[in-house]
Amino acid sequence: MYRTHTCGELRLSNAGASVTLAGWVQRTRRMGGMTFADLRDRYGITQLVFSEEADSSLNEAAQKLGREYVIQVTGQVRERESKNKNLPTGEIEIVVKELRVLNESVTPPFTIEDETDGGDDLRMKYRYLDLRRQVVRKNLELRHEMAFKVRKYLSERNFLEIETPVLIGSTPEGARDFVVPSRMNPGQFYALPQSPQTLKQLLMVAGMDRYFQIVKCFRDEDLRADRQPEFTQIDCEMSFIEQEDILEVFEGLMKSLFADLRGIEMKEQFQRMTWADAMKYYGSDKPDLRFGMPFVEVMDIMQGHGFSVFDGAKYVGGICAKGAATYTRKQLDQLTDYVKRPQIGAKGLVYARVEADGNVKSSVDKFYDQATLQQLKAKMGAEAGDLILLMSGDDAMKTRKQLCELRLEMGNQLGLRDKNKFACLWVVDFPMYEWSEEEGRLMAMHHPFTSPKLEDVPMLDTDPASVRANAYDMVINGVEVGGGSIRIHDAQLQAKIFKILGFTPEKAQEQFGFLMNAFKYGAPPHGGLAFGLDRLVSLFAGLDSIRDCIAFPKNNSGRDVMLDAPAALDQKQLDELMLVSTAKKD
Repeated sequence: MYRTHTCGELRLSNAGASVTLAGWVQRTRRMGGMTFADLRDRYGITQLVFSEEADSSLNEAAQKLGREYVIQVTGQVRERESKNKNLPTGEIEIVVKELRVLNESVTPPFTIEDETDGGDDLRMKYRYLDLRRQVVRKNLELRHEMAFKVRKYLSERNFLEIETPVLIGSTPEGARDFVVPSRMNPGQFYALPQSPQTLKQLLMVAGMDRYFQIVKCFRDEDLRADRQPEFTQIDCEMSFIEQEDILEVFEGLMKSLFADLRGIEMKEQFQRMTWADAMKYYGSDKPDLRFGMPFVEVMDIMQGHGFSVFDGAKYVGGICAKGAATYTRKQLDQLTDYVKRPQIGAKGLVYARVEADGNVKSSVDKFYDQATLQQLKAKMGAEAGDLILLMSGDDAMKTRKQLCELRLEMGNQLGLRDKNKFACLWVVDFPMYEWSEEEGRLMAMHHPFTSPKLEDVPMLDTDPASVRANAYDMVINGVEVGGGSIRIHDAQLQAKIFKILGFTPEKAQEQFGFLMNAFKYGAPPHGGLAFGLDRLVSLFAGLDSIRDCIAFPKNNSGRDVMLDAPAALDQKQLDELMLVSTAKKD
């Protein structure tokens, strides 16, 4: 055997036992006539001791060990004199009697420690080394545990895990597809699935009743901290249900995960908020409810006093930051500069402090008397020591989004976005459509298979932009972790939706005829939801990016710098696929 125990297994109760360990050398250090080495494997770290007095040749060999050497040792467990309370194995050490170097290592490009000296690009290039670090490995262990718990929870509720194809046809109304040329069908292409959406609906038509799949999905879109070109979904669908059934089942799943993986019992029902209220009070369809500061509209108070910035605006509103009246002029100027950044695009910021005596001191005092400012204070719910921040604009939706960025920044500055605190929310009643300036037409806000709310169906003919969808998102700490909808199961209603979206009957049949034809054979009422596994794991792990909970992620340019992918094909492959590259050569 290469080992009798792992490097995280031995305790004081094993003292006196003869053991064999194998792993990587994390570091060595000399102290007098002794050499100490930390041996690491996936399970932990154990200290090794080599004594010159006991065996000088063995001690000499130990001094030649480099970082990340792979070794095997046999020795006796004994109690440590200088214990390390930060290690589970910190009460013991191994007095080595035999040493075998299994493989040498060149010096790694960065330290394999929790706090490493490697930058993101370097760690991604040598990801197999980065994965040796405990902090990264623990994220993958959490991911494994979460996937296991999800499967258990859903299996106990009669869900079947069913695989769907990875090579499918391209569909519009979403992000860009990754396409795959077909050698056997020249000039034709598969697409990698952005979601198994239509396939899981067909499984409902097939009578599978409850389906799930932990599935890879692909979207060719610009990247950010919570996006990768390939990602993993917990994809689910149910038959003979209404929206309430789905919310109940998957709220239960989330509560189960929090209890099992974080030790957090959530007994209260998750808060629910309409999309309209989320946008009105938080400027976002995924509001972070770990803290307050809802928006308050104050046009009735602040307009008509000669301050042209407010008088000519279509929206004037703000937030009340509790206890922030101590902000200095410098801090307030920095906040103003923050909202003026091109990414946010605000023109400025007005502030008002509520002083200890209850009076209000604002940056626009010359336009407003104290009586008006007291009305502002009352409407904002402000008290002594609070800071009121106001913004205005010609477009209410745009201004609310700018105010959202300010609110989140204040939450960060005031320490209100604690990663160990979780606020779970269902956002419901999304608009069915949104206007696309680029396309010059209405687009499905979710996807074209989402059912409208029954009471809004008559407006499809008269005012489709006002129709609400039977759609819902789960939001945790300002992150959309999952979303779904009740689906259309009537072929005639589906055809009407396609028409509103600008599909001719011929185009709809070409793209989705397989689904519409299936509906003719008795499609049950059905709906579903998909969670982003990567986002969930990163949220539970307290990470700012999903990359560290994915074994081999892409960088912000969508490249795998370790594999150097994507890469050009050689001419033979291009010829076989009947492809010609028009990319300019470097």
